Amino acid sequence: MTLTKVSSAKVAGGWHQQYSHNATSTACAMRFAIFLPPQASPNNPVPVVYWLSGLTCTDENFMQKAGAFKKAAELGLAIVAPDTSPRGDGVADDPEGNSDFGLGAGFYVNATQQPFAKHYQMYTYVVEELPALIEANFPVTSQRAISGHSMGGHGALMIALRNPSLFSSVTAFSPIAHPTECPWGVKAFTGYLGEDKKTWAQYDSTMLMQNKSTGPAALVDQGDADNFLQQQLKPEHLQQAAKQSGYPLTLRMQAGYDHSYFFISSFIDEHLEFHAQRFG
Repeated sequence: MTLTKVSSAKVAGGWHQQYSHNATSTACAMRFAIFLPPQASPNNPVPVVYWLSGLTCTDENFMQKAGAFKKAAELGLAIVAPDTSPRGDGVADDPEGNSDFGLGAGFYVNATQQPFAKHYQMYTYVVEELPALIEANFPVTSQRAISGHSMGGHGALMIALRNPSLFSSVTAFSPIAHPTECPWGVKAFTGYLGEDKKTWAQYDSTMLMQNKSTGPAALVDQGDADNFLQQQLKPEHLQQAAKQSGYPLTLRMQAGYDHSYFFISSFIDEHLEFHAQRFG
C-alpha cells in the first residue's frame, strides 16, 4: 500500500511525521501521524502506543498538545495517532451538522446502517488495517499498547477488551465509559448500528468489562472538574464493572482537572511509563 508523506519534523531527537493512504476498510483516504523515537531503526525496532482522540479531533490534537515526545523518546516508544473518522467527498456526515456524530466522530465502531456503513469502519481500521500498515513500513515491533481520550478513551478500552492478545496494556483519559447509557453514545450507536441495543453491547467498555476477569492492565485518569463527568462519561460504571468481575483496572480521580489537553499533558508521562513497563 502506498504511503504519501504529508509532513515531517524533528522533535525530541526523533521524528514526527504525517502520512496519508487509501484505506481499504474505510474506502477513502485516511491520515495518521507517527512519532518515531531516536532509538528506532531497522536493527532496533520499537513498541507502539496507539492513541485514539476524541470528538472533533484529528491526528494533530494529541501530537501537538499532549507533550508526549520527550518521555516517549526516553522510553523508546513509537506513538501512532489515526484520524477519528473517515473524511472526504462522499463520506456521510451528521445531517444536522452537529459535531458529536459523523465527521470527526467515528466512535471506533463498524457501522452497519446506511449511509454510514460504506466508510465508517473505524474498528477494523484501528484493529487490523492500521497496525498492519505501521508494522510493514516502519521500524516497530508487533508489541502494541493503546490509549485515548474521551471518545478515544472509549475506543481504546473497548478495543483492548475485545483484543487482549493484541494489546499489552490500555490507558484512557476521561473515557466515555458507558456509551449505551449516555447521550453521545446513544446518538452515535443509533446512527451507526441501528435501534437494536443488543448490537451495541460489543462496543460498550462497561458491559465488556463486567464479564471479563482478565485482560490488558488498564489505567484510567478522570478529572473531577470535568464538565462532562456525570452526563456523558460515567467512570463509576466502569469501576463497578471491574469490581464485579475482578478486572485489573486502576481508576484515578484527579482533583481540579477538566476535560482538556491541560489534563492530558499533566499525566501523559505516567501513562507512557505504564505501557513501557508492560512491554517487558
